[in-house]
Amino acid sequence: MSKNIKLFAMLGLLVVAAACAKKQQVEEFVVVEPISQEPVYTGKYK
Repeated sequence: MSKNIKLFAMLGLLVVAAACAKKQQVEEFVVVEPISQEPVYTGKYK
């Protein structure tokens, strides 16, 4: 019985330590593409 109590206590501490561990920050980056302009209507023969 004593071994079971120690085992559960150790597993509990491990779970608490894992839950409190600092999370790794994932670096995110955004690729900005240049925006093209729409062609301007200048008339039929211009």
